[in-house]
Amino acid sequence: MKNILVTGGAGFIGSNFIKYMLKKYSDCKIINVDLLTYAGNLVNLKDIEGNSNHIFIKGDIRDRQKLADIFSTYDIDVLINFAAESHVDRSIIDSETFLTTNIIGTQVLLDTAKYNWKLNPDDEYYHIYKPGAKFIQISTDEVYGSLGENGRFTEDTPLNPKNPYSASKAGADLLIKSYHETFGLPVIITRCSNNYGPFQFPEKLIPVIILNALAGKPLPIYGDGSNMRDWLFVEDHADALLLVLENGQLGRSYNIGGENERSNLELVHTLCTILDQKHPKACGSYANQITFVTDRPGHDTRYAIDPTRICSELGWRPSVTVEEGLARTVDWYLANEAWWRPLQSRQGVGQRLGAVG
Repeated sequence: MKNILVTGGAGFIGSNFIKYMLKKYSDCKIINVDLLTYAGNLVNLKDIEGNSNHIFIKGDIRDRQKLADIFSTYDIDVLINFAAESHVDRSIIDSETFLTTNIIGTQVLLDTAKYNWKLNPDDEYYHIYKPGAKFIQISTDEVYGSLGENGRFTEDTPLNPKNPYSASKAGADLLIKSYHETFGLPVIITRCSNNYGPFQFPEKLIPVIILNALAGKPLPIYGDGSNMRDWLFVEDHADALLLVLENGQLGRSYNIGGENERSNLELVHTLCTILDQKHPKACGSYANQITFVTDRPGHDTRYAIDPTRICSELGWRPSVTVEEGLARTVDWYLANEAWWRPLQSRQGVGQRLGAVG
C-alpha cells in the first residue's frame, strides 16, 4: 500500500483529486494535510467521510516538526503538493503570505522529503532515495507570463511571471528543480491551465459569475474582457495527475491544458446562456448584469498550454469541452446551495479584488 501525503487537500483542486483517486484505487492511504485557511473547507471532503484510506490532519506546510512527525508516523512514499495561496487578486493586495506559503512552505516540504527519503539521512554526499518515492508539485501556467495572439506555452518556455502569485509559484518551481539537480530528489512539476468545476471557492471568475447572477448582482469583468485563458475541468486535471503519479518521468515537467481557450467575456456570455436555460430569470437575460470594472494591475493578456508532452508520453487527453464542463458546473452550484451559502460571508467572496491594489 502506498502512503501518499497530499498537502492542501481540503481546497478545490486537492479535494477533487483525493476523491477521484480514492474512486480509482483501493491500495493507497492518503494523508491529507491542510491549514484550513479561508479557502480550505472540510465540507469538500464530506463524500469520503469515514473512508479508512483517508486521514485528515490540520497543519501548516511551513511547520517542520509537524511534517517530520507525519513522515515518521505514516512512512510517506509520495508527496503531492497542492498547498498554495493561489488567487492573483489577493497577491496584489498581500504578497507576503504568498511568498511564505508558496516558496518557504515548498522548501520545508522539500527538506523534509529529502531527509526522510534518503536511505542514509546522515550521509551528506550520496543521495540514494527510497524506491518509488516521488515529490509532485502542482504549479500553474501563469509562471510562463503572458502570450501574444499566437503560440502556446511548452515545457521549454522560459519562466516570466508578471504578478506576485505567479512569481511565488515560479520561485517554488525553480527551487524544486534545484533540489533535483543538486540532491537528486525525485521530483516532477505539473503546470495546469485555469481549473473550474464543483467545489471551487467563490472568489474565482466562474463561481463569482454564477453566484452573482443568481443573486441579481453585477457580473464584474476586468477591463474589456478580452483576456484569454485555457479552461481545464477539474476532473480532467485529476485524471492527468494520476497518470503523472503512475508513469511520470522524474525530473520532468508536464503541462496540463484543457485545449479550451476562451476570452473572459466569451466565457461569461456562455455562462449566462447556460443559466438562462437552466434557471431563467423572470425578465431578460443574465447577460444584462455584465459590468466592466477597472482592470487589475499586471493582468496577463493570454495563456494557452501545449499539452503535447503529457499526451504523447502518458496518453492523456482532456475529455470535457468548456461548454460541457460549464453546464456541469452550473448544475452543481444550482444543486449545492447548502455548500456555497455559508461561504458568502467570507472576505472577498463575490468580488474582484485585484483593482484595489
